[in-house]
Amino acid sequence: MFTGIIETQARVDRIISSGTNTDFWMECLLTPELKIDQSVAHNGVCLTVVEIEGNFYRVTAVEETLRKTNLNLWQVNDHVNIERSLRLGDRLDGHLVQGHVDSTATCIEKRALEGSWLFRFRFDKAFAALLIEKGSVCLNGVSLTVFNLGTDELTVTIIPYTFEYTNFSAIAAGTVVNIEFDVLGKYLLRRQSLENHS
Repeated sequence: MFTGIIETQARVDRIISSGTNTDFWMECLLTPELKIDQSVAHNGVCLTVVEIEGNFYRVTAVEETLRKTNLNLWQVNDHVNIERSLRLGDRLDGHLVQGHVDSTATCIEKRALEGSWLFRFRFDKAFAALLIEKGSVCLNGVSLTVFNLGTDELTVTIIPYTFEYTNFSAIAAGTVVNIEFDVLGKYLLRRQSLENHS
């Protein structure tokens, strides 16, 4: 479980395909604090640390993960948002994030405001029922508040700190990001669906 509060960024150092899996070697300042078998969110995707060498560590993404997320678009030297899993007793400064990305969204607008940045994203309208105005969404691992919500578009604003310390500074129109919808909304929608079919 995560919170959507990014700790740092990691650089993609190597990408190695093996069958339907892909291994990513990452360089990160937090590597000395990581352990084998630890869960770490990468752009919001929960991946397991399987090998550590100095300041580098390796994670493996399976075919399903590659299909549903933007990991298949990563290139060497890309920077990825990193968050370690939540510990009991930690403050929940964002919202409950599972690290189970639902789909991707595409940036259709990036606009500098006076002291912040506005981003507008288009997503698959099949997920529209999982979003509400002023509700939470996780984009590239960052917990954000939705506004100007449409059937397949949403808007978020980014404060200067988040813009500087996450990879939102590199996002432009056309950039594909990972999106995870609020888990509470998923359970409510599932319950409603079951009740309607009972």
